[in-house]
Amino acid sequence: MVWRRLVAAAAVVAALLTVPAPARAAVVCQTVAQAKPVVAGVPVEDQIYDPKRLAPFATGAGVRVAVIDSGVDAGHPQLRGHVSQGADFLHGDNTGRQDCNGHGTAVASIIGAIPVRNTGFQGLAPEAVIVPVRISEQQEIDGKAVGDRGTPAQFAEAIDWAVDQGDADVINLSLVMTEDNLAVRRAVARAIARGVVVVAAAGNKGGPNDGNPDPFPAKYPGVIGVGAITANGVRASFSQRGDYVDLVAIGDPVTAASLVAGHTSQQGTSFSAPFVAATAALIKQRFPDLTPSEVRQRLVATADPSPGGKRNIEYGFGALNPYRALTANLGPSAGPSTVPEPMNLNDPAAAALEARRDRSRDMSLIFAAVGVGLVLLLGVVAVIVRQGRRRRWNPATPGAPE
Repeated sequence: MVWRRLVAAAAVVAALLTVPAPARAAVVCQTVAQAKPVVAGVPVEDQIYDPKRLAPFATGAGVRVAVIDSGVDAGHPQLRGHVSQGADFLHGDNTGRQDCNGHGTAVASIIGAIPVRNTGFQGLAPEAVIVPVRISEQQEIDGKAVGDRGTPAQFAEAIDWAVDQGDADVINLSLVMTEDNLAVRRAVARAIARGVVVVAAAGNKGGPNDGNPDPFPAKYPGVIGVGAITANGVRASFSQRGDYVDLVAIGDPVTAASLVAGHTSQQGTSFSAPFVAATAALIKQRFPDLTPSEVRQRLVATADPSPGGKRNIEYGFGALNPYRALTANLGPSAGPSTVPEPMNLNDPAAAALEARRDRSRDMSLIFAAVGVGLVLLLGVVAVIVRQGRRRRWNPATPGAPE
């Protein structure tokens, strides 16, 4: 009898342990988002980075990219089915798949929006899995910070969660702190030590009156710091400057997914960083054994060189070039290069034209030499014939009668 009671009690405990805890209700956003118009054409950044050209080499398949931000609207038509279960360190809804201000959704779409009909916009790594982690809904409106934001301790927890529970291969941090924090620094170091590539925005306080404060986590060792340029390759006026800038990518302006559906235009280093994070995801798929430092090496070595050809505080090593990052043969390297891999500035068409001209010049010289030889030969023949006729073709021996 006692044995039966013990078995029954154990069964009840097991049943309780296997019943899932009820999910928390989704946070009610203060404003109801409305779908935006769909961009019909191909945005200029998609024309430049050309994700369709990248697709034969990598699409991000099998790579998990954590977007630690304001959450991600998993219902957007270009993100649906590609956003995994995440986490929420701001409101605790246990999913991270809700976004009240659209910042995280825009970032996630630059990384992994799938191609659909009626628009030319898509992410650079459309088959990557987005792991949403909500930590901040703060926005700057009229120069003032508005909205909730987690503490540095929660930020550190979010990074740890992305690595441990989110199983992230790449982490995108389009958030900037203006003060160093030991907990966040250690969380970033742990992520990199675990083989996770960490990409962070360089910040938008680079204007003449903005102070250009040190941005964190972009300034932490091993983090790939990203500044913003225009589509013309010129540094955006707001993009911060410093030795923490490793690369620049288009960020003024860019097209991104809006909440619910459609698209919006954005600007900021927040939207430059995900182009680099997406390229890192493509690299991780194509070269899965690369360490975070080797991924960074490939990114900076294949960047289009910054003005002057050397690293500087405005452009870092240069402008992101996803195609070269996937296709360049760099060879072994012990660490990051000090300068970008030199570009071949020779136009193939011009080189081919020059080769044809060289061949034509050589053939002309040959024909001229042959022509001169023929003229000389004909002159000799003419003299011989004239002399022969004069002698009536008799031998020209001494003393012979004419």
